[in-house]
Amino acid sequence: MELFKSIRKKIGKIILSKKLSRIKRAVQYSHIGKVKKIGIVWDATRTSEFPALSRFYQKMHERNIDVKIMGFYPGKELPDQYTAIRYLNCIKVKELDLFYHPTSPEISTFINNKLDILIDINFGKQVPLLYVSLLSNAGLKIGLFEAEEKNSPFDMMMDIKDPVDIENYLTQIIFYLEMISSEKSKPIKDTINR
Repeated sequence: MELFKSIRKKIGKIILSKKLSRIKRAVQYSHIGKVKKIGIVWDATRTSEFPALSRFYQKMHERNIDVKIMGFYPGKELPDQYTAIRYLNCIKVKELDLFYHPTSPEISTFINNKLDILIDINFGKQVPLLYVSLLSNAGLKIGLFEAEEKNSPFDMMMDIKDPVDIENYLTQIIFYLEMISSEKSKPIKDTINR
């Protein structure tokens, strides 16, 4: 059973790579003060990280920045702390196709939404979240730097040592975004060592 699951995931990644090769996207970012929408993809199996995400949401809310979190939780029932939170949607197993690609309308809306920034907190490389990150229409995509990754989907990468503390990760992202300022929206390729 595990072998079949692994093969399906590999095929899913190949299909996703082909989809990605057909997409043309312009990277856009000028300054954190102009950001209105941030999307986060998050491996919701890491329940201990949720309080840090809630604090980040609150900080961004104080700056009048709308934050939406798309999580993936493979269990049958969502933990109580994830229910009735308006800024959090979780991909459920029943919403996945044979190759672990999410199929719900909420996912399509999240992907097609013109987010100013997408922050990837999918450190375990869950295929449903990888799908969302790769196909997202966000102006700027931020994720962890990985030396073995040949074609990273990220426009800005953070090089943070394991284990990654999510609160520090999010703080560092905002710190560096505040440092970047450009009059014109232009492509940004940046790797930041921390």
